[in-house]
Amino acid sequence: MMKPDKGRSWVIAALAIVIGFLAGTAQAEPLVMKFLDKANVGDIVPGATEYGQLRPDIPVVEALKDGKVVGYVFLTSDFVTTTGYSGKPIHTLMGVDDNAKVTGVRLVKHSEPIVLIGIPESKITAVTEKYAGLDLIAEAAAGGSAHDLDIVSGATVTIIVIDDSIVRAGLKVARSLGLGGLEPELASAAPTRSLAMPSGGDVKISDWQTLAGDGSIRSLRLDIGQVNTAFEETGDARAIKRPEKGAPDDTFIDMQMALVSAPEIGRTLLGDDEYANLLEWLDEGDQAILVAGRGKYSFKGSGYVRGGIFDRIQLIQGDTAVRFHDKQHKRLGKLAAQDAPSFTELDIFKIKAGSGFDPAEPFRLQLLVQRAVGAIDKAFITFDLGYRIPDRHTEKLAAETVEVANPQIQSDVAVSDTSELSHLWKRIWLQKRVEVVVLIAALVILTGVFFFQMQVTRHERFTYWFRIGFLVFTLVGLGWYANAQLSVVNVLAFFSAVMAGFSWSAFLMDPLVFILWFSVAASLLFWGRGVYCGWLCPFGALQELTNKIARFFRIPQYTVPWGLHERLWPIKYMIFLGLFGLSLYSLELAEQFAEVEPFKTAIILKFQRGWPYILFVVVLIGAALFIERFYCRYLCPLGAALAIPARLRMFDWLKRYKECGDPCQRCAKECMVQAIHPEGNINPNECLQCLHCQVLYQSATKCPVCIKTEAKRAKFCKQNGLDPIAPASTGIGQPRVGNNSTPQPST
Repeated sequence: MMKPDKGRSWVIAALAIVIGFLAGTAQAEPLVMKFLDKANVGDIVPGATEYGQLRPDIPVVEALKDGKVVGYVFLTSDFVTTTGYSGKPIHTLMGVDDNAKVTGVRLVKHSEPIVLIGIPESKITAVTEKYAGLDLIAEAAAGGSAHDLDIVSGATVTIIVIDDSIVRAGLKVARSLGLGGLEPELASAAPTRSLAMPSGGDVKISDWQTLAGDGSIRSLRLDIGQVNTAFEETGDARAIKRPEKGAPDDTFIDMQMALVSAPEIGRTLLGDDEYANLLEWLDEGDQAILVAGRGKYSFKGSGYVRGGIFDRIQLIQGDTAVRFHDKQHKRLGKLAAQDAPSFTELDIFKIKAGSGFDPAEPFRLQLLVQRAVGAIDKAFITFDLGYRIPDRHTEKLAAETVEVANPQIQSDVAVSDTSELSHLWKRIWLQKRVEVVVLIAALVILTGVFFFQMQVTRHERFTYWFRIGFLVFTLVGLGWYANAQLSVVNVLAFFSAVMAGFSWSAFLMDPLVFILWFSVAASLLFWGRGVYCGWLCPFGALQELTNKIARFFRIPQYTVPWGLHERLWPIKYMIFLGLFGLSLYSLELAEQFAEVEPFKTAIILKFQRGWPYILFVVVLIGAALFIERFYCRYLCPLGAALAIPARLRMFDWLKRYKECGDPCQRCAKECMVQAIHPEGNINPNECLQCLHCQVLYQSATKCPVCIKTEAKRAKFCKQNGLDPIAPASTGIGQPRVGNNSTPQPST
């Protein structure tokens, strides 16, 4: 018995060695080899007829014509990090010729569909193809800024990443191959300088005035007049028509920068405790800058909240560009220097050791200034804040001249580390504290209404107008203003995160959405899906409010026959299960099919989208004019996703009489989504908790049970000579379509 087991173990071991060898071989293969079939070689290098061999020294494929090399093709992701807004790499195939000019660029793969909401991929592709003809020699001389950046509104981060990857990867290839006379990078050509790093009590502490006076702190000050003039010089008529408001001398932005990884600058500006925290945060070889700002314009903006990339600033040194991600950012509460001015923004950014940044050499911080020129379109210009650390913070070092090694192949996907995002989400929550307080207050009020629903629903008119007011707040405030529209994509992403490595920090990045999901989780245990679907969903509010308008204009309402209605509502569960199953295979593909949700078009983009999407929304809202909450009833996968766990609810809050359903059918006929069975039972999976049935439950003018009770009370009072007691509800309010103003004692 031992021999077969031993033989089998040898076979398994041999297979493991072979598999490991094959895996290592596959891992070493450049990414470019996986994407060559995505583009014709003639499109990347005009005139070329076929791809040649992969060069043995760097991951570059030769482009051939009649057997001769006419260009070089490579993938940007093999040379530089190309992590985009989605947290996944943006793969771009590009070619260069012997004169160091870009011959062609093709976007071959990305994972940005949920980010580039409403932006056609053809628009992004068109931008990338404009890089054909880019002169890498000029880029090397200008530090990568010799060309104009063509920004697509709504995709700023994505375009900046693509631009950065094209320029930096192109320069690396051109230098490595010596194209156009460019030479390989040298680690140093002569004795250079490095930061002086005294320790302990040897670190001097000065003041703001001293550091600003010797250039340790550099500033960029722009007034409104300068910015308006700069936009006028671009010749963009749309931007010129929308000048920045205010006096020309008013401050647009006052931005200050300092290299706080230099001990004296760091201790002076941060203080001992914060400087110690900084040293603990920085790894070996890392550097850090402090950026302070005040004025009308923010150097951070809000794009980093969802994308994790600060799209308004980048650090440039030579042909090296450093873009800051959320995990490279820390907020500073205040400056330690007593004579320091006050700023509205104080932020520290980490520059990683492997970025090629030399703190002793000059560099600049580039500020991207944007101006809205339409509903979603923007115009852009840039300003530079130059910086060179004074020599007193550095020391001379002798270094040998060493040629930089060929770029290493990057076969692994770069993914943001969400474990270091706690400082970022705390900063975001602080910035959105007003919106957070308003949302929490609204949720507290709504929770109070549900806990005291019997007291609230005694007053039909108040209940009706309170609901209308809350739905307006949901649509306008939560939806169109704050974009706090939950989506089935959130559910799919949550399950994907749980399987791939869950992190609370990633979900805390959007305060309003997080609070809404927390409230949804709590309400599912108490009341089911109806609290969100009936009160907090912006698109649901849009449907209901438009239906109210339709009723006001006497547009006829259609009641779906119960048998058909009962067979239609499972459709939304099928849609959800289909999306969920698809997400297990490919989350990106599931996100694309999640376009069955009209939320992006109607709420997030406010109908600023292609006509097929708008037509889809118009059809759904049109159906809701005749069948109230049509989409919620039959098609919404988010409602289905919430209804499944809602079966675990612990309480039944909606009160019913034994007469409900037999013989009385009033509540069933007036339920806006037909969630009440003919037998009188309320289906909690379909109920939207509008509370109208609870209004009827206490109505002395509409509920047969209450009418009989009031009649008996009146008769008793009359027989005993007592004053009649006023009914609990006068029934005054907005009647639903099909109601008779004359009370019916029975059905």
